[in-house]
Amino acid sequence: MGNSFGCSASGERLVSAARDGDFVEARMLLDCNPCLAKYSTFGGLNSPLHFAAAKGHNEIVGLLLENGADVNSRNYCGQTALMQACRYGHWEVVQTLLLFRCNVTRADYLSGRTALHFAAVNGHVRCLRLAVADFIPSAPFESVNTQTNGDSSNTKSKHEQSGLSKFVNKAADGGITALHMAALNGYYDCVQLLLDLHADVSTVTFHYGTSMDLIGAGSTPLHYAACGGNLKCCQILVARGASCLALNCNGWLPLDIARMCGRHWLEPLLSPNSDLTIPMFPPSNYLSLPLMSVLNIAREYGLLSSATNSDEAEICAVCLERACTLAAEGCGHELCIRCALYICSTSNIPSELLVPPGSIPCPFCRHGIVAFVKLPGSSAKEINLPLSLSLCTPCMLHHREQDRSESVGSPDVRKTRSDSVSSDIFCPVTCSPFPSVTIPLCTCNDGPCPNSDSRGSETQEASPRRSQSTSNEQEKIDGMRLEKTTCTSMFWGRRSCSREHQCNAEINARMA
Repeated sequence: MGNSFGCSASGERLVSAARDGDFVEARMLLDCNPCLAKYSTFGGLNSPLHFAAAKGHNEIVGLLLENGADVNSRNYCGQTALMQACRYGHWEVVQTLLLFRCNVTRADYLSGRTALHFAAVNGHVRCLRLAVADFIPSAPFESVNTQTNGDSSNTKSKHEQSGLSKFVNKAADGGITALHMAALNGYYDCVQLLLDLHADVSTVTFHYGTSMDLIGAGSTPLHYAACGGNLKCCQILVARGASCLALNCNGWLPLDIARMCGRHWLEPLLSPNSDLTIPMFPPSNYLSLPLMSVLNIAREYGLLSSATNSDEAEICAVCLERACTLAAEGCGHELCIRCALYICSTSNIPSELLVPPGSIPCPFCRHGIVAFVKLPGSSAKEINLPLSLSLCTPCMLHHREQDRSESVGSPDVRKTRSDSVSSDIFCPVTCSPFPSVTIPLCTCNDGPCPNSDSRGSETQEASPRRSQSTSNEQEKIDGMRLEKTTCTSMFWGRRSCSREHQCNAEINARMA
């Protein structure tokens, strides 16, 4: 990467086209110089692919990847285009990046966050569904709504789901998981999907790192849900095995967190002697079992061509444009790849109406589709992928992760305090080039923590306006002073936030 491709002016024009969604301009520039697809702005803050992914310009994303852009390229913060697309909820872009075999397990440099963290913190459940597609086989997911707590008969099932479990439970800096983020912000659909994907309800945060943890180390997702105040999130966590008796390192129960944050409506549920009946929750509507099969077929045959291979090919009855190249297992109805991929990515049918759970209803007969198979006679069309050097990912498959589920899920860990959070259990973000910084304590004791559903968005919108109104000199003076911190900014430290703000400000800025 860099600006050594002959003409930085053309590169800036491509950046502007990627940000503004000008497909014609982008195609013209790339036709003249395909190397511009690898262009990056001054200092390597972002590439055109990052701009297009963050803005949701899917056609430009596909154009850049076809011209050699690295699908796994990182910006100044170590974030990939997939992370940017998940941050802003552009599931179509996520879909395109997956077709070009992006690495979904990569984590950023600053906080060790994966694409799951970015999707969960903003409640983009469709992006979550797509990000885990390559981990869920297109087969009946029998244990989707059951808890495998030490049953020896499920040993094989646990082994098959180990990759999915490690990815879903990947901890960012400070031990924050995607489930913590979704629970705090009250995104029930994300919480439900993560739990169905075997997210660990007993995972606790830890002391060290650059992330801000206003609740305290040793907090479970139920502590975070209690801070967020969403009753439904708390109910499903308790129903899936979360303990109301879990103490964090401050000695606080989830009930204590709810009281401190003014979530009094949660007290009857979180009380240790509560006798409330917990409702039963069906599997998530966003499970999509056939997604892996249709993604693999799309990677093999391509998705960009709309022409039929022969005059005798049957036209897709859904779009009436493309030839049918795959069929649904069971009912045998035929579809084109694009329509099948769209249905698997967007379907949101109540799971109790589908058998098995996680299947997708056929658009013709409503039969539950678990997998798609390619039709014979279709010619393969391999997507040309750029070769790139894989950068270090913060130890997602650390050898100590194997003991994590057993150690964290035990009652001893749930009911102890600071000594329960051992550095041997969790993998630190050792690949981060930035050292840890001093983290301020929670200042929400002055009053109730703002509700992440309502006041949280106001806080996030107000911060950029305040930063834009201050001068550069004032920023230098204020740089050494810790600002008041609320629960909505608890996931990253000041140094990480300033570097991330540089990349985000460049993406959101408009060309003069």
